[in-house]
Amino acid sequence: MTARLAAASRRIPGVAVLVGLTLLLVAVTVLAIGHGAFRIPPADVLRVLVSNTGIDAGDIDARQVAVLNAIRLPRVLLAIVSGAGLAVAGALMQGLFRNPLADPTLIGVSSGGALAAAFVIVLGATWLPGVSKLLGAWTLPLAAFTGALAVTLLVYRIGAAGGFLSLPSVLLAGIALNALAMAGVGLLSYLASDEQLRNLTFWSFGSLGGATWPVLKAVAPLALIATVAGSLLARPLNALALGETQATHIGIDVVAVKRAAILLTALAVGSLVAATGVIGFIGLVAPHAIRLACGPDHRIVLPGAALLGAVLVVLADTLARTLVAPAELPIGILTATLGGPFFLVLLLRRRGQIGL
Repeated sequence: MTARLAAASRRIPGVAVLVGLTLLLVAVTVLAIGHGAFRIPPADVLRVLVSNTGIDAGDIDARQVAVLNAIRLPRVLLAIVSGAGLAVAGALMQGLFRNPLADPTLIGVSSGGALAAAFVIVLGATWLPGVSKLLGAWTLPLAAFTGALAVTLLVYRIGAAGGFLSLPSVLLAGIALNALAMAGVGLLSYLASDEQLRNLTFWSFGSLGGATWPVLKAVAPLALIATVAGSLLARPLNALALGETQATHIGIDVVAVKRAAILLTALAVGSLVAATGVIGFIGLVAPHAIRLACGPDHRIVLPGAALLGAVLVVLADTLARTLVAPAELPIGILTATLGGPFFLVLLLRRRGQIGL
């Protein structure tokens, strides 16, 4: 009890965290847009952004406008959408399973998308020549989204067998299908040529290098819908933290909350995996960091996780495209470098809390 009171006394007011993260995201976004092989000072970034709204911002370098609008801006915006969507999906899973170590990968969304994408990369030209020719550059994103959604629906059907959605069944089904999907990815990697293997490896670690305005327009609405709708589940998730029986007694439709959380997670992660590949650990790190700072209230955790996730992905992508320039690191390597130690710290904390 004393430890809990001490932890509560150290918490930061939620409003202060949300305001601070919003300002940090704005600053990081401006710096990320200007940072790269062709540097754009922050003042010039702001002038170009202002001029994009139709307001006269004075003389502007045409090269800066071209680089910012055609390359940097869609990439940074996709990073913001990706970070927010993955973080909210992680917060939903942690709230649903009432476990701070939960992650969207629990229900197999990412692995389903990875398996479908691997199939297209390795066997698409041979087995689906007509589809590849018809869809062109959209073949891989659509395949990844379809695979992610299909695995999620299968997990949901297994978990809802008998007319009642059982979270342990969802968890076990997700673990099993995740293992099967990754086994399929391993088999396809074995069959791949050297070029296909490079493409598959790079995609499986995540990258925002394919960000364009058409990709952003296709992905952002789905991810934003899932992010905003997921944030509306704050009150039901707070009630669910008391237990399913107590939540039912105060008027919460527990089954509907479970269904909504799982489907919104699939929508967010599936759409983002289709555009960026697999970016790990954001869904684990961001919501838990907000929970440690502000407490377990999902009215703060969900929007705070979205803002922190956006900041983390923007920073990781900026490092990914500048650390080894002109080459580019897969962003998943950087997020794993951050998330791996964080996960171990969480695990050790939990072991200490239960006396192991």
